[in-house]
Amino acid sequence: MYALKKGMEFFMKKKGLIIFTIIFAIIVIGAISSIIWFFTALKAPKRQSNEDLNLQIEIKQKTSTANIIQLLKENNLIKSELAAKIYVKLFDVKNLQAGKYLFTGQEKLPEILDKIEKGDVMDETIKITFKEGKNMRYIAQEIAKNTNNTANDVFKLLEDDEYILSLIDKYWFLKEDIQNEAIYYPLEGYLYPDTYTFENEDVSVEKIFEKMLDETGKVLTGYKERMEKINITPHQALTLASIIEIEGNTEENRQKVSRVIYNRLKNKMSLGSDVTTYYAIKVDMGERNLYAKEIDTFNEYNTRGPNMAGKLPVGPICNPQEESIKAALYPASGNYLYFVADKNGDMYFTNTYEEHQKQIEQLKRKGLWFEY
Repeated sequence: MYALKKGMEFFMKKKGLIIFTIIFAIIVIGAISSIIWFFTALKAPKRQSNEDLNLQIEIKQKTSTANIIQLLKENNLIKSELAAKIYVKLFDVKNLQAGKYLFTGQEKLPEILDKIEKGDVMDETIKITFKEGKNMRYIAQEIAKNTNNTANDVFKLLEDDEYILSLIDKYWFLKEDIQNEAIYYPLEGYLYPDTYTFENEDVSVEKIFEKMLDETGKVLTGYKERMEKINITPHQALTLASIIEIEGNTEENRQKVSRVIYNRLKNKMSLGSDVTTYYAIKVDMGERNLYAKEIDTFNEYNTRGPNMAGKLPVGPICNPQEESIKAALYPASGNYLYFVADKNGDMYFTNTYEEHQKQIEQLKRKGLWFEY
């Protein structure tokens, strides 16, 4: 009887040990499984080979941590909301910052949260290059192409009289000239061509114009004394420069073109510039030839038309670079009244109509005369 009792006690002890061992093993296995699950959940979700790896998310101001985690899960940036919440608690993640973020889709959860905690937002800056010698229609197209504005937004702003008046008040070089009813676009010629950086695609047309006008101000300030000395207004200088910009192709030729214009104005001759006629009819150079009717119709831009002898166009026909502005204020010396360019872009300057015609005939004989 005693032996049986001892046997039962031994069995119970052994059974308890087995049960304890099983329970302990279950706990250990569970803990190991949980750890494996947790660290697996920190990895990036699996993706299809053709899935976009440039994922953008925007975290609004005052978004809670829980909602940020939910947003990450909705965008398939993390595997588990629960794992993310545990990680946030374990590692005391806080102060997640608002903003737009760009992810490759390959980042682990710690990397994602670290990026948001640091406020390492995506670079949304944009660069827009406005080429010299281009008109307002081109500028409107470039703005529409690179921002969330439309070309119509640009033209509507240019038609806003109050806005234009506010600019005249702000910039010393903008005068009442730009309010002339014959002017197509008040800021034509005044928007300095260059490459500009803006905060993002939501930049307003006003901000774009402001940057370009600021740059024009910097350039023109350097020539303010010269304009006063030769008694020329900024509007006249930019109008001259805009013609020189399109007609001339080198620094020397621009200065000579400038001299031709000055000499023609002095002699009460029309400038006879095709580029002004193209601008007048709102057709870009190279699209087609001019029609006789277009040349012979009066327009305050058309220097080949009637009643334009000794006159500049009513305003600039493009936005010129500094080199052309300088040429407008420092023309070459000489008695040039005519110029012509051959098909290679070389330019020839002459003093009389007879010399001009001889030069054209010579170019034709050499096969260098440019024809559409």
